[in-house]
Amino acid sequence: MHGTARWGVRRVQTGRDGDKPRTDGTLPKPPGGLASRVRLTVLRLSRRLRAERAGWLSSAQHSVICAVVAHGPFTPSELANREQVQPPSMTRTIQSLQAEGLLERTAHPQDRRQALVEATEAGREYVAETRRRRDQWLSRRLAALTTEERRILSQAEEILRRISTQ
Repeated sequence: MHGTARWGVRRVQTGRDGDKPRTDGTLPKPPGGLASRVRLTVLRLSRRLRAERAGWLSSAQHSVICAVVAHGPFTPSELANREQVQPPSMTRTIQSLQAEGLLERTAHPQDRRQALVEATEAGREYVAETRRRRDQWLSRRLAALTTEERRILSQAEEILRRISTQ
């Protein structure tokens, strides 16, 4: 079954050579039509931006702290539903973020049986620092573009935003 996917589709093993710049400094276009090229480019950019974090958190922990800062407070079960994980997994994530001083539990104002999970000042600072790092990384790359390239990218951003909200 070497080289063949589980469903009988032959995989092409290309390695990372397709990512190497050409002699003119440009990268070759990924294979496939426009949809494939946009998808691959957006995924690569997203992966690269996600790497620009303020610290040590796992992707799951980072997602939780960002959700709480942006949309919280939440009950643990609301947060588990939002993040699409089982409640025991969310409990462990919340406990680890509490131990780092990024989240805290507070009393639910209407239901004493429940607790709310809120971001601490350190949690809000972590999210703000991560956003700042990501913006800086991208700003440095945008600054290297020509005025015309930035104009085209601005138009593309508007189109991608429209596609993403349909």
